Amino acid sequence: MNSPVRVKICGITSEADAEAAVAAGADAIGLVFYSKSPRYVEPQQAAAIARIVGPFVTVVGLFVNESATQVKQLCDEVGLHLLQFHGDEDEQYCRHFGQPYMKALRMKPELDVAPLINQYPSAAGILLDAYRPGVPGGTGETFDWQRVPRNPPRPLVLAGGLNPENVAVAVQATGVYGVDVSGGVESSPGQKDAEKIATFVRRAKTGENSE
Repeated sequence: MNSPVRVKICGITSEADAEAAVAAGADAIGLVFYSKSPRYVEPQQAAAIARIVGPFVTVVGLFVNESATQVKQLCDEVGLHLLQFHGDEDEQYCRHFGQPYMKALRMKPELDVAPLINQYPSAAGILLDAYRPGVPGGTGETFDWQRVPRNPPRPLVLAGGLNPENVAVAVQATGVYGVDVSGGVESSPGQKDAEKIATFVRRAKTGENSE
């Protein structure tokens, strides 16, 4: 029997939104430490959010070409469980911190994803995200899910344009380990909608389609 897909709610900026994600049954929350993002969260606020989610919800820190010093400092200040790298970070950089990490790959049309996954043998997982030039994540766009490798060497997490209406179809089409959503469960950039979160998590885990 297959395990239910894991769900991460990314771009959490408030304690209330974190509580909504936990109440809905999310497995992980994402905190964005990329200052150009509308979902950027200050370290002090991130630490407050991390404290309220409880011990069994993974707190993920998202970074884009950040200095190693800053990553280490935020790991200590916030209490991150998993690091997520969305820039040009190589495998040596990613494993340098001695913490589990997930490497995001942007699915350019010409990208051969399987060999690139193999460049990160130490990764806990690989996140596949839609590609838009100059935008390292949170595009709100999907990509061709038929490009998701089957039987990959690392657990795969699907991102890019997911929402309560399409997540069940996405999971069925790809068989991924997990799904990652941000804008698809928001009322405005950085502001989550508790009802959308609950619907997204339920449909992701049960396969219930929208009507």
